[in-house]
Amino acid sequence: MHNFRGKLAVITGAGSGIGRALALELVREGAHVALCDLAMDRLVETKESCETLVRSVAGESAPPSAHVRVTAHACDVADEAQVVAFRDAVQREHATDHIDLLFNNAGITGGGSFVHDERARWERTFNVCWFGVYHNTRAFLPLLMRSSEACIVNVSSINAVFAIDPSGPHTAYSAAKFAVKGFTEALLTDLRMNAPHVRVALVMPGHIGTSIVTNSMRIQGMDSLADMTGEELARIREQGARLSLPVANLSDDELRAVVQERIDRFENHAPVSATEAAQQMLAGVREGRWRILIGKDAVGIDALARSYPEELYQPEFLATLGARLAAPV
Repeated sequence: MHNFRGKLAVITGAGSGIGRALALELVREGAHVALCDLAMDRLVETKESCETLVRSVAGESAPPSAHVRVTAHACDVADEAQVVAFRDAVQREHATDHIDLLFNNAGITGGGSFVHDERARWERTFNVCWFGVYHNTRAFLPLLMRSSEACIVNVSSINAVFAIDPSGPHTAYSAAKFAVKGFTEALLTDLRMNAPHVRVALVMPGHIGTSIVTNSMRIQGMDSLADMTGEELARIREQGARLSLPVANLSDDELRAVVQERIDRFENHAPVSATEAAQQMLAGVREGRWRILIGKDAVGIDALARSYPEELYQPEFLATLGARLAAPV
């Protein structure tokens, strides 16, 4: 698929981050887009940005037929009934019997510790990150198969290679992203045998500058850091102590400020922006690649996991991870 002009792309998690960047890049290339997100306020912003871009590209005086179509749909991808309703709305509003591209991008964090975190929070993260991919692929596959050429793009993570985060446990997110990775790799053979005109691509980003942490807090019921409970703050202090961070004697407000600073740094000082990640994903689709690593950190961790599978989770290995990533493997 070398050209996206006139194609219809479905993008989950399009309210911000990589999803919004994908929508803008595809619209710029003349693709129609159907967008979904749970945060409808942010999704409306994405839709308006896309429509502004459409007008700037086509010209204000261009006839409606010259414009690409952008639709926005509220959808919780963890809920199969909502996904089916989303699919039906896409068919209705785009007056189509097929789609060409499905970007399973929606994801949240949370439920990092299987030991300590609430079961509801753990399962919420797992269900969005894994069942969101499953439900949408199941719902849209018949429409993809009606296209002359189609591609499913599943956004996993480098945490599907290395199930750990420097700040502590990451079990719900990592487990879900491993499921996405395994499902995608299994689909390669299934589609090749039973629907060869439909391809699938696995995307494994490293650290990308997005608002996933803030968005996840909202979805998990926390509007701001002021809503953090004493138990959650105590757990952050414990994690800080394990990482030799000087947080033990901080007041609750001071600790919240430290957490906010880390969130801001994650979003604003990432080595790869959401736009750069979207551009690399689309380049991979054009080139027909099934495995798309995004970021030098993702490439480095992937190489280390293959070279040192037995040592990967040893404390001594983790202590030198930064130096190992910087060195040639």
